[in-house]
Amino acid sequence: MWLVLFGIFLPSWMAIVGGTYWFFFRWRSPFSLKSVRPKEPLEMDQKKRDKVLKKDFTKECIPHDLDAVVIGSGVGGLTAAACLAKVGKKVLVLEEHDTAGGCTHSFVEKGFEFDTGLHYVGQMHENGLTKVAIDQITEGQLEFVKLDQHINTMHIGQGDDCRTYTLLSGKTEMEAHLKKQFPNDTQAVENFFKLTKLCSKQIPALAALKILPRWLALYMLKSGIADRLLPAHSTLSDTSASWWAGMQTNNKDLQLMFNYLFHGTPPKDSSILINSLLVHHYKRGAYFPKGGASEIPYHISNTIRKYGGEVLVRAPVSRILLDAAGAACGVVVRKGQEEVEVRAKMVISNCGVFNTFNRLLPPEVVIKPDIQERANLLKPGKGCLLTFCGFDATPEELGLGQATNWFYKDNDMDQMMDTFFSLSKDDAPENIPMMYFTLPSAKDTTAKIRHPGKTSMIMVTYVNSDWFDEWNVDSTRGDDYMAYKMRFANNMFDWACQQFPKLREKLVYQEVSTPLSTYTGAHLGAMYSAETLDKYDPISMAKNRCDTPIKNLYISGQDVFSSGVAGELQGGLLCASTVLNRNIYAHLHLMKKSLKRAKAKENARLAKKLQ
Repeated sequence: MWLVLFGIFLPSWMAIVGGTYWFFFRWRSPFSLKSVRPKEPLEMDQKKRDKVLKKDFTKECIPHDLDAVVIGSGVGGLTAAACLAKVGKKVLVLEEHDTAGGCTHSFVEKGFEFDTGLHYVGQMHENGLTKVAIDQITEGQLEFVKLDQHINTMHIGQGDDCRTYTLLSGKTEMEAHLKKQFPNDTQAVENFFKLTKLCSKQIPALAALKILPRWLALYMLKSGIADRLLPAHSTLSDTSASWWAGMQTNNKDLQLMFNYLFHGTPPKDSSILINSLLVHHYKRGAYFPKGGASEIPYHISNTIRKYGGEVLVRAPVSRILLDAAGAACGVVVRKGQEEVEVRAKMVISNCGVFNTFNRLLPPEVVIKPDIQERANLLKPGKGCLLTFCGFDATPEELGLGQATNWFYKDNDMDQMMDTFFSLSKDDAPENIPMMYFTLPSAKDTTAKIRHPGKTSMIMVTYVNSDWFDEWNVDSTRGDDYMAYKMRFANNMFDWACQQFPKLREKLVYQEVSTPLSTYTGAHLGAMYSAETLDKYDPISMAKNRCDTPIKNLYISGQDVFSSGVAGELQGGLLCASTVLNRNIYAHLHLMKKSLKRAKAKENARLAKKLQ
């Protein structure tokens, strides 16, 4: 009897094991431990850095026989390009701006260096999956420095009614410190961190929904199989952050602390799943690149070029080329009055779903039902307004450290955002409900050497893009535009000075970026994409993937998974998995385990030596 059962189930078991192995490991991995080499000295010569980050587009620089052309040099596009390059694909990355990097590029004005979009990043601890992935696409050349344990300060209210809370990193310290500040709500805090832990364990399964064949992912969701594999996702993905927080506590300040990471969407319209993951992301510490944010595109670009690819700037793509069968076969770059065709076997867009479908495809293609269905899976986020401030003083002299400071006029973020975005254009600048500011100079350990005695600060808030519509048609713009955007900047700066009065006397430079001048080219200036409930609905997660209804056209970046640098990275890895038709995450996980085993052996050897 046992032999009969054995004979029946053995072939099935072997087929499952063999099929699983074939799906995950049938192709050569783009990653290798041998590719991670000792770190080279930090390159501080700006001219040499510009040769990497500011190489202009010309016909002569286009590699021959391209396998892929990537639109946009944000982290998602660069990550996908590096992964493809490392398996022998010829890749070209095209950037509209004059510097590669998207949200991770830096610029220098009046002696101040500003990191435009990276404020800090989590999960960069030794042998963490994100760190392993970064090491592979930079070949070990990018160094992240762990920041102080105090990572965020929240100021709720104004004047004498301002309450200040702090957030610490640390596997146990983050929760313990929050309980200390809210002693009457310890159970609510415990519930929140239980949730963050549960959700974090299911991230690989969420990625699998976008890597598995579409039909299989949808079958698993609709049949209920996924509910058993993803209990938190199936029950919490469409649960609003406001509703969940309100069920845990009546303390509005604590509710805001659960949802403090505003990303252009009110908590009532944002998933508690992603909000909890964003907090969990920094549980093991916040990190910043040594040398500044531009170190990220600098080293990934070097990797792409090492394997025969290229990264070119001042290369605005005006449209995606389609062949007679309707498949993507290249792009058109506008160079002055000339249009240059760049042919490739596939096109990867890292400029966002809305820009890709609405601006770069022919009108007769955009109106097709399958394209519209794909585009409607997402909703645009709110536009960003950034104020760049330069001070003739060190962070210490200004009374500031590495922590990011968040400001809220009230503790009801939903009401604040609804009221603010319903205002008229003229009333908005004086009624900003929330903002935050960060100091790259305090976070970058080399800033004191490269820019001694100076501090750069970036203030961020959200705005309606239509408040700026009257200037959208005039690229020169005028004094009225400058005056209008400075009203936002001045009110943000005055608010910051209420808590840190030394800022006012040391300010020597200020510039403002609006949705019209965002350095990412994001749709409606929404540089953090869209973090809505609809985006994290299980069915939408499975449908919102890297491939598109157009053959050979792929999407990368934060629209695919989540916002921020880590979200962009995941979008790039998912895109590479889709293009290569292999699960490169499996290779990263094996590499992570191998590195952990090697570290354990080394620790054991050192312990034995000490004994």
